[in-house]
Amino acid sequence: MPDFSLTPEQESLRDLARKFARTEMAPHAAEADRTARFPEEIYRKAYDLGLTNLNVPTEYGGSGLGALDQCLIVEELAHACGGMTTSIIANCLALEPILLGGTPEQKARFLTPFCAQYGLASFALTEPSGGSDAGALRTRARREGDHYVLDGEKCFITNAPHAGLYTVFATVDPERRHKGITAFVVSRSTEGVLPGKDEEKMGHRASSTGTIRFEGAKVPVANRLGEEGEGFSLAMRTLDQTRTPIGALATGIAQAALDHAAAYSLKRQSFGKPIAQHQAIQIKLANMVQAIHAARLLTWHAAWTIDQGARGTLESSIAKCFASDAAFAVADEAIQTFGGYGYMKDYPVEKLLRDAKLTQIYEGANEIQRSVIARELLRAYE
Repeated sequence: MPDFSLTPEQESLRDLARKFARTEMAPHAAEADRTARFPEEIYRKAYDLGLTNLNVPTEYGGSGLGALDQCLIVEELAHACGGMTTSIIANCLALEPILLGGTPEQKARFLTPFCAQYGLASFALTEPSGGSDAGALRTRARREGDHYVLDGEKCFITNAPHAGLYTVFATVDPERRHKGITAFVVSRSTEGVLPGKDEEKMGHRASSTGTIRFEGAKVPVANRLGEEGEGFSLAMRTLDQTRTPIGALATGIAQAALDHAAAYSLKRQSFGKPIAQHQAIQIKLANMVQAIHAARLLTWHAAWTIDQGARGTLESSIAKCFASDAAFAVADEAIQTFGGYGYMKDYPVEKLLRDAKLTQIYEGANEIQRSVIARELLRAYE
């Protein structure tokens, strides 16, 4: 069994993230959520502290952290604001295909200058007509000599309106479905790359989500990651690596919900005593803390598995699915603990429920995660 005793370096990382979350993020979380403001000044500070580009090796200018180290940071950030955390860690998702599929020359060409200064990148896979069916994407990549021409549209892309770099998945032949998908690195400055408007969202409102259109965008062949047809595999390998931090993000939201509910239950009086002394509330709190402990351990186990060099498909899907379901349930119980006040925007817990919901949907909806879990499970019985 893995030993989850944290090293002094990991404790220091967690403390750094906790301090940043509580001094820089938390004071602005409610306002950014209410106004749907993209607080880029906070994201710049996160970059200055080394809290972005977590998965990029130090030789290219990143933090070079393992999966467990990343999870420790993400949970602390999410405790303050799930939306801000999504935008802060989006570079990890966007740059992972370059780490997995790029040549040494491509890694040096794309990652080193990108990490040398503050910038945002986006992972462009999802399309309006495809959703969870990534094999059905329609964005077309047509080769013309030493470049490809991209035409199509992507949706639900984190940081799309603000990103300077995109990893884009397009097909060289829609009839080939998964086998036609190919990955590219595309600069925002490329003519024909047209980021769309910010979407108005239920939660994660401090994070920017938008569309990207490609209208005759010319991308050099040198910007292709791997060979034609290898893009789907690259996207799935990327998500295996990046789903685990989503489990940590969900755990951070859940921990915040419990912290608010427990503190409130000790102050709120009902029938002549704090509601924390009523068995009904104690049962809620006990169920909440059990779910959080399980979510954290599943997430840490998935991260440990990946840090050991395994792909971690099963473990990361379990962690993301369980932790996100737990976060939604815990936030719901936190609202119930607050009663009518929990439903009001003057109190913090209704935001946590809205933020928790997205963790059940993005980086593979939980319905898809259950299919992945079942598929990986059954392989052991074949």
